[in-house]
Amino acid sequence: MKALTPACFFFLLMAGAACSSIRVVKTEPAPNFALSNYRTFAFSDIESTGDIPQSGFYRSQVDGLKAAIEKQLVNKGLRRVDTQPDLMMNIGIAVDEKTQTRETNFRTDPPYYIGQRRYSWRSQEIPVGKYRQGTIDVHLIDSKRNEMVWQGIVEGVIPKKPGKLQKQIDEGMEKLFSKL
Repeated sequence: MKALTPACFFFLLMAGAACSSIRVVKTEPAPNFALSNYRTFAFSDIESTGDIPQSGFYRSQVDGLKAAIEKQLVNKGLRRVDTQPDLMMNIGIAVDEKTQTRETNFRTDPPYYIGQRRYSWRSQEIPVGKYRQGTIDVHLIDSKRNEMVWQGIVEGVIPKKPGKLQKQIDEGMEKLFSKL
C-alpha cells in the first residue's frame, strides 16, 4: 500500500501539469545561437497592445514579469546590467478578451416542436462565457550586431483573481525559458 502512495502522487502531479492553461507557442533560435556566448542582459522598452489597462496594477505585473524573466536568465548564468549588455531583452504583451462558445447541433440539442408550421432549426454558435487571453513575446537581441538571436512566445488564459496572476507568469516564463 505504501508503494502506491508515491505513484498516486506522481500521477496527480502529471495530471495537474497537463491541465495548465499556459502553452509555449513558439521558440525560434537564430542559426549558431548559443546562450553561453553571452554574459549580461538588460531590458528594453515593453510594448503592449489589446485590452490592457494602463494602471498601477498593470505596471506592477510588468515588474513581476521582468522579475520572472530575470530569475530564469540568472539561473542560466547571465546577470542583469544597466549599461552595455551583451543581450537586450525586448518584450511584447498582448491581452485580448475572448468569447467562449459552444455549437448547437441536432444530435445533442434537438429542437422542440411547438406547433408552428414554419419552424426551422439551424446549428449556431452560442456564447457561454468571456475570458482574457494573454500573449507574451520575448526577443533576445545581440546588442553588438543589433540582431535578434532568439524569440519565444507563450500564451495563456489570464486568471480572474489577480493574486494568481504572478504565479501564472512565473510558470509561463519557466516553461518558455526551459526551451532556451
